[in-house]
Amino acid sequence: MFKHLRQTAIALTALMLQTFAAAGYYSWKLPDSYYIASGSDLRVSSFFPITAEITEEDSLAAFYQDSDRTSTASLKLFGIIPIKNAEIQEIETPMLIPGGEPFGIRLKMDGVMIVRLGAADTKNGTVCPAKEAGLRAGDIIETVGGYSITSNDSLKDAIRAAEGRTVEIEYTRDGEEKICLLTPAYSLSDCCYTAGIWVRDSLAGIGTMTFYDASGMTFGGLGHPICDSDTGVCIPIGEGSACPVTIKDVVKGKKGDPGMLEGAFQNENDLGSLLCNNRCGVFGKLSSSAPQKEPLPMAFKQEIKPGKAEIICTVNGTEPAYYSVEIEEIDPSGSDNTKNMIIHVTDKALIESTGGIVQGMSGSPVIQNGKLVGAVTHVFVDDPTRGYGIFCENMYKYGSAYSG
Repeated sequence: MFKHLRQTAIALTALMLQTFAAAGYYSWKLPDSYYIASGSDLRVSSFFPITAEITEEDSLAAFYQDSDRTSTASLKLFGIIPIKNAEIQEIETPMLIPGGEPFGIRLKMDGVMIVRLGAADTKNGTVCPAKEAGLRAGDIIETVGGYSITSNDSLKDAIRAAEGRTVEIEYTRDGEEKICLLTPAYSLSDCCYTAGIWVRDSLAGIGTMTFYDASGMTFGGLGHPICDSDTGVCIPIGEGSACPVTIKDVVKGKKGDPGMLEGAFQNENDLGSLLCNNRCGVFGKLSSSAPQKEPLPMAFKQEIKPGKAEIICTVNGTEPAYYSVEIEEIDPSGSDNTKNMIIHVTDKALIESTGGIVQGMSGSPVIQNGKLVGAVTHVFVDDPTRGYGIFCENMYKYGSAYSG
């Protein structure tokens, strides 16, 4: 009898440890906030049952029957063991027109970005005024001596106009405004004053449109930020435009060597203006009506399941097509807002054409169960048939504040 009781106690202890381990795992894995459709309840997809118990509600919004009201819910394992609190916001399910079309990106920076420091040969030896002033690669120069800097030429003019006098420089580093003092040096080889920096003031590239919001004449694409190739810093937009692109060729991806779409900008009117470049993509305003396609409801992250799905992309010309994929893994925690899903291309035609996911396909919409769930963002270098995807919910959230 005592042996049986001991075995039962051990089994119960093991069960309790596993239960609390599961609670700890879900506390780390589950997100801190959710969108849900107005009038619905939160349903969390998980191996063990998890319930959401409302503990606090925005009473003022409820009084006015505001559809965009928020509440706090206690997430509980088996409906008993508290895991964490999560914010729940009720919204009308966004209806978005899926993209898949390639588009060209022309960006004029808000200031100029330092891509590397250089040295000037002076009568006193080799010096780098920018380094002495505390500047470094990735910094974005906005003003020099009180004059706005909008291009490489305007920076050169401001430095030369100082004629060796110390000037105040306003710049941004990691989103923080800073000021420094820089004394230009006279370069004997260039016969002019210099700051000892190389900068970039614009860039161009291609990507794929993810969605159009016809109600606000807005759009979102890429699903990841446009970053400087030398510094990795997210490019701040001063001016930007999106334009039509025709895909001319494909460099097929293979293990260790990502492929790419090769396209040509069309000499037509711009699709619209780019207003924002942030961690979840590029967003802007259309200059004409959105494509006449059937809008789809946006999937909330808790609705997305591992399994069959489709992506929409263009690998030839201008017309997008649907291709089969598998959503293999989902990370609802949002620890990386651009890497929420692992997507595996299973469509033989797409693999034959591109090898899988290639550069230029970023932003390709992901469709599952008749809903727009997200977009392709990255390719795995060692396996071009696999890559990451972002939740459409994240793109919509980060884009609506700028392009609405």
